Amino acid sequence: MRYKLLFPVVLILCVFMAWGGSFAFASSDGFAAARKIETRYFTVQIGPGIDELDLVRTLDISAGDKVLAGLSSDSGKDLSAYSLSDLLDALFLWSSNLLDMQLYSYRGNVKVVANEDMLADIYLKIYGSERTGEKAFYIYDTNTVYVAAPNFTKEIVGHEVAHAIISNYFVVQPSVKVQEVLAGYIEYNLRKKSSRQR
Repeated sequence: MRYKLLFPVVLILCVFMAWGGSFAFASSDGFAAARKIETRYFTVQIGPGIDELDLVRTLDISAGDKVLAGLSSDSGKDLSAYSLSDLLDALFLWSSNLLDMQLYSYRGNVKVVANEDMLADIYLKIYGSERTGEKAFYIYDTNTVYVAAPNFTKEIVGHEVAHAIISNYFVVQPSVKVQEVLAGYIEYNLRKKSSRQR
């Protein structure tokens, strides 16, 4: 009889501990007070001092990318008229189609920091080890892409978004090498697309 009463209590305690742990992690990465933008597929958190229009410019969106986002390809339109949320969703859809991995109910996070030093600090807090030269990385446990603002290019963000798609598409995670090959395939196609447009 005691065991029947003990099970719900233990279950409730486990839920509160898991919830508290995720809250502690969310605040420890420094984004508790960051500006948020909701898109169809992502919650984007932008660190202080980062301009959304600068991120749109760094993505280097072409007329083809604008059409993919469901936007007019009117070349005379001011770049600020295109929202970051539409462009990130377009990148997600383009990557999903290229990988042939559709995730219709996907929700993930993108967190943008001001520079690579801040990104390295977050990496150190999360993994407990230093890793230099990180332009971006993806964490499966929190379904979050971290990227430094100067590296917010469609190639780098596309690579990390591909990791998110791959990780959420398969029930059993492919090996790291397989994931890197697939994410590299997305990055390669984005680079090839960019070089053709120049």
